[in-house]
Amino acid sequence: MVFSRALILAALPLLAVATAIQGRGGAPSSGASCCSTVGSASDPSIAKELGLLGVVLSGLDVLVGVDCSPITVIGVGSGGCSGGTTVTCTDNSHGGLVEIGCVPITL
Repeated sequence: MVFSRALILAALPLLAVATAIQGRGGAPSSGASCCSTVGSASDPSIAKELGLLGVVLSGLDVLVGVDCSPITVIGVGSGGCSGGTTVTCTDNSHGGLVEIGCVPITL
């Protein structure tokens, strides 16, 4: 009985990481992305980019990824993320120009 509880508790962090990598709802998410810039929606340079796309996030302090591409094969060739930040985001419906509701992940 003690062993089964320990096993369940050990598996919970793995479940949390797998859920983060899959995406968390919203517009369809492809999983992990590599973004050249990640910052708050209130950051002036990111707010300008959002404004050019007609995306209104005023009053929301969410992380936004700019110039993102999906990571197809983690850590292999060009499939990894070099020179950017690896994130998973709830909304990537803007063709990789911006992704909204991002959480940085370490692979």
